Amino acid sequence: MIEKVDHLGIAVRDLEAAIRVWRDALGLHLERIEEVPTEKVRTAFFAAGETHIELLQSTDPAGPVARSIEKRGEGIHHVAFAVDDIEEAMARGRAAGLEFLSDEPRPGAGGTRVVFAHPRSAYGVLVELVEKPREDRR
Repeated sequence: MIEKVDHLGIAVRDLEAAIRVWRDALGLHLERIEEVPTEKVRTAFFAAGETHIELLQSTDPAGPVARSIEKRGEGIHHVAFAVDDIEEAMARGRAAGLEFLSDEPRPGAGGTRVVFAHPRSAYGVLVELVEKPREDRR
């Protein structure tokens, strides 16, 4: 089951410049910067109450975030929902018509397991399901 909105992913060309806006201009706390090789991105996570903002800069010109920016420009890339059991959430999603971009969850930022649902099956929104390690759940 979905526990909460975990984060909003925002695609950016220049991570350092974007960090300055979200940290310095908006006053959000930068929690960490991390590279996620499976997704071909460098990320910066900001705390915003119980939800986070994840800035995404592609590390590969042919990666999914680079392609998204090329097609749609910078901006909101995805909405991520925290789930307690990602396989159960995927089964429920498939039964209701969600089309996932992979058959299995992959490693995500912060030791999570993640999977994305294709926007065409979610009314134009790229949806990410995120399962945090047991010890990190609140």
